[in-house]
Amino acid sequence: MVANNGKWLKLSGAIATVALGAGLAIYYGGSGDNGKDEAGPAVQTDQAAEQQAAPETAIDPFQLTIDESKPGIAISPTLYGAFFEDINHAGDGGLYAEMLMNRSFENASLSVESWNLYTTGDGEGNIEITQDHLLNKAQKQALAVKVDSTAINGWVGASNGGFWGLSVTKGKTYKVSFYAKASSDFNGQLRVSLEDAGRTVTYAEQKTEALTKDWKLYTLTLTPDTDDTGAYFVISANTTGTFVLDVVSMFPETWNNRENGLRVDLAQKVADMKPSFLRFPGGCFIEGATQADAFYWKETIGPVAERAGHNNIWGYRTTDGLGFHEFLQWSEDMGAEPLYVTNVGISHDGDPFANYSTSPIEELGTWIQDALDAIEYANGPVTSKWGAVRAANGHPEPFNLKYIEVGNENNFQMSEYVQRYPQFYRAIKEKYPEITVISNADNAGEKVDMVDEHYYFAPQWFMNHANKYDSYDRNGPDIYVGEYAVTIDAGNGNMAAALGEAAFMTGMERNSDIVKMASYAPLFVNVNDRRWNPDAIVFDHATSYGTPSYYVQMLFGQNKGDTLVPGALTGGPKAELAPISGGVGVGSWATQVEYDDVKVTSADGSKVLMEDSFDKDSGTWQTMNGDWAVQDGSYVQSSDQTNVRATTGDVDWSNYTMTMRARKTGGAEGMLIMFAVKDSDNYYWWNLGGWGNTKSAIEKAQSGSKATIGEEWPLRVNDGQWYNIRVEVSGRTIRCYLDDQLIHEVTEEPDAGPIFHVTGIDRETGDTIIKLVNTSEKQQRMHINVAGTQQPIAESADVITLKADSLDAENSLMEPTLIAPVTSVISNAGESFDYALEPYSITVIRLHHKQ
Repeated sequence: MVANNGKWLKLSGAIATVALGAGLAIYYGGSGDNGKDEAGPAVQTDQAAEQQAAPETAIDPFQLTIDESKPGIAISPTLYGAFFEDINHAGDGGLYAEMLMNRSFENASLSVESWNLYTTGDGEGNIEITQDHLLNKAQKQALAVKVDSTAINGWVGASNGGFWGLSVTKGKTYKVSFYAKASSDFNGQLRVSLEDAGRTVTYAEQKTEALTKDWKLYTLTLTPDTDDTGAYFVISANTTGTFVLDVVSMFPETWNNRENGLRVDLAQKVADMKPSFLRFPGGCFIEGATQADAFYWKETIGPVAERAGHNNIWGYRTTDGLGFHEFLQWSEDMGAEPLYVTNVGISHDGDPFANYSTSPIEELGTWIQDALDAIEYANGPVTSKWGAVRAANGHPEPFNLKYIEVGNENNFQMSEYVQRYPQFYRAIKEKYPEITVISNADNAGEKVDMVDEHYYFAPQWFMNHANKYDSYDRNGPDIYVGEYAVTIDAGNGNMAAALGEAAFMTGMERNSDIVKMASYAPLFVNVNDRRWNPDAIVFDHATSYGTPSYYVQMLFGQNKGDTLVPGALTGGPKAELAPISGGVGVGSWATQVEYDDVKVTSADGSKVLMEDSFDKDSGTWQTMNGDWAVQDGSYVQSSDQTNVRATTGDVDWSNYTMTMRARKTGGAEGMLIMFAVKDSDNYYWWNLGGWGNTKSAIEKAQSGSKATIGEEWPLRVNDGQWYNIRVEVSGRTIRCYLDDQLIHEVTEEPDAGPIFHVTGIDRETGDTIIKLVNTSEKQQRMHINVAGTQQPIAESADVITLKADSLDAENSLMEPTLIAPVTSVISNAGESFDYALEPYSITVIRLHHKQ
């Protein structure tokens, strides 16, 4: 789940050369357009009167005009899906309904993690891991319980408190299963019970028959007579001797009543999103910290006792109880298309955020065959090898897998990926031409059916990029936005994040002729193991809630039309455009640099704001990272660290010109010239020789999210050559000069918003569905006109609103629905009507047509 800064500029067409001093040139060959050439909501009745009486906060209302006589594109039926990865204990201890942690005693070598010695009365004994005479080849450890003494009323055994708690409900049935055997010195039965934390009250219990000397599976049910969110599961005996346990399991009632199934509340929340597809198994989970710990689907099917499990890259062991078959079955139960991601022989070398190791290219055939076998398991006839295995696992009918992605974010290893992807693509298409193959990059060395793009940024980035796909080349590959979420200024999942994502989603829906699929990530987080933040659904062992971002996914998934209705938004309050302002700075990225003669003057040259020739240390520069020093009349940065900066000046500076001399003395890239610096997270910089010393671009950082503004240009900075640099900031226009040649001129538009919209027609209901996002703190008046209707629009319309009082507002386990959709009915709808959007809100209006 590595944050992706978006797509690189794709250059095409004729190449021109502009001389810029000795040995430096800019090559241009394209248009430079960021990579392409071209839970039961509350219900209220009639709110119309309340809307009409609401105070007016905008001088001019927004005008939204839509024309149903001119339908637009067909909205992709697979647009909104779900992405599952076992991160944050999303699977084991989460969606996978197994209630006992470390059920197979495999979590740590010779350590009894999550299990404790249980004794009552005069009982004495101990528990320990054994690796002798195991259940099968998959199980490497078991638990030996030695009962030394029971006296009169003593019991000795092992207890388990679940995944940070064990919650049981009065009258509910819990299925228990385990394997056990007796040593030669043990001749008795076992008691299985649910008890309180003090081990003084028993809520339910059952006893087995006498154990045998061989492994045997025992199954029973427990029905507690009391509710308890802190219960304990116990297996004990009052007979001396030793007995051995393995694969000790306890399941509640499961979603859709599946064996080895899913936790009801969590699975239902996903189902309520109405996902059109389900991506599995990740994410970095696919690759593993090492290739030994990668996800191997063949080891995740069949009886759970024969699944060894593996070490999860996210820092815990996974049982693989939620395996490939369960994923396909879960997709089928939700009516979602399964999307399987296959490993390409690349692992993370121990770190999910950096470092990669690869299997030899000559061994790639094994990985390719594994992908082909996965497709056969999902789709093959029962007469095929893997289709027969599927049938033996209880599903003779094919699952009809249509999508397979080759690798996860392996565009970070493009030299490897371009060798691997083509071989997968050709092998899959040769045997399964109907399968859509998804690539991690659009230039992967072979045809790309669909490319996966990932975005993790601040709210304003998503708002500003709501039109990102408007100009994408319709002749290029389709787009799958496989991972996206606001991760900066998002709290633990706040309203600001939801608004940013909703704004972006209106743009994806508007462009779903090319954006065919999209999935928020990650889906789940256990509050006791938050490895990534934020996440859509939050839970502990007993309860769960959806973040505002979750409800956005649900609203868009439940209210997606079939055909786009183009809409035009005009009017509204006029924003005052403040000039670009802030201090200045210099920096580098994995590069050694020198700067000299830095000068900042007012635009007309009448006033010098700052000047430093570095004859001595002025003490005015504030540094971040790197190794800075004044040496021989220059400001020298000698480290190879990334994101190195030195800044100075006033946050209120505007309309100024900055000049300097600079040269690169070593390293991977070029120079960073900073301006309009507000703080460490909000600034602009001119990146000369960035991206491996290949390009020049102006980048803007907002709340730590960095994005290119204007065009990118191919450019290389030479070692040892002094360059004259000039940056002019005039109002909202930026001009960047290198050796007196104009490289960039950008007039920046104001941030997008505050209103975002998309409209579609639902063929099944005949409804016109208008989705509106108000990202501002003010109520915004709307006048909505619907032209070209074939049937009149009814006066009564359904409205669903998700809103919060502040951007920082969040749900919690204590207040799970503080921010949740509220449904209402308005009675003033029609071909022309007024509606006031609440501050910080996402609103869905479903207009009904009279028959």
